[in-house]
Amino acid sequence: MASVRLVALGDSFTEGVGDELPNGRVRGWADLAAQGWAASRGEPIQYANLAIRGKLVWPIVDEQLERALSLEPTHLSFNGGGNDMLRPRAPIERIADAFTRVRDRCRAEGVTLVVLSGANPSGQLPLRRLIQRRGDALSRAVLARLDGQDTVMVLNRDDTELAMPTYWAADRLHMNFRGHHRVAARVLDAVGERVPDGWWSQPELPGWTRLSRTEYLRDHLGPWVRRRLTGTSSGDGREPKHPSWVTVAPEALD
Repeated sequence: MASVRLVALGDSFTEGVGDELPNGRVRGWADLAAQGWAASRGEPIQYANLAIRGKLVWPIVDEQLERALSLEPTHLSFNGGGNDMLRPRAPIERIADAFTRVRDRCRAEGVTLVVLSGANPSGQLPLRRLIQRRGDALSRAVLARLDGQDTVMVLNRDDTELAMPTYWAADRLHMNFRGHHRVAARVLDAVGERVPDGWWSQPELPGWTRLSRTEYLRDHLGPWVRRRLTGTSSGDGREPKHPSWVTVAPEALD
């Protein structure tokens, strides 16, 4: 078997926000998928993750794509547009153009592209109908552009199980460890690798409760609105967590 070199591009979804470990590090589906991929093959793989939270889709492409391709990966995962969907105006076709750019560059370099749609958070967010419509429109636009013949598609938005509240972190915008494990399972299944036992549906944490409306507005929605008003991002000043290759052995990352 040829050696796998996986590089992940994106925003907070791919960085792993919501799946925080006791040491404060974020893990997320991409780290988990790399771990599961190595375990399935019984050999180490190379893994890099250039994702940074808060990024709009075109800055992801402009800042991460060529940097990723310079690493000469065998596989490149791409997701974006979630932050664009939350802005007052979301140019759907322009967002979809980013997926076309990534596909064309991966084809030119002979890299297998793994495209992920984000899980659907709209049922638990303010302006849920607007976000649902935009997400549906973006999904249609992206699918119309990607013929799938040389692209691995991981359509998490279609997974109704992932939309359930127990797969989401307190901010209702990012998945928790259960959601990230399920997305990692979907990625491994899509690329034909074995999914570790229990990853499709991790047990809920004891005592899991959802924040009240007041707590949610104070602790999560309010800070998000302040960042929008001040033109700042949660990713300002952050660097990728794995900007160059790390070796992931068949045993666990942590």
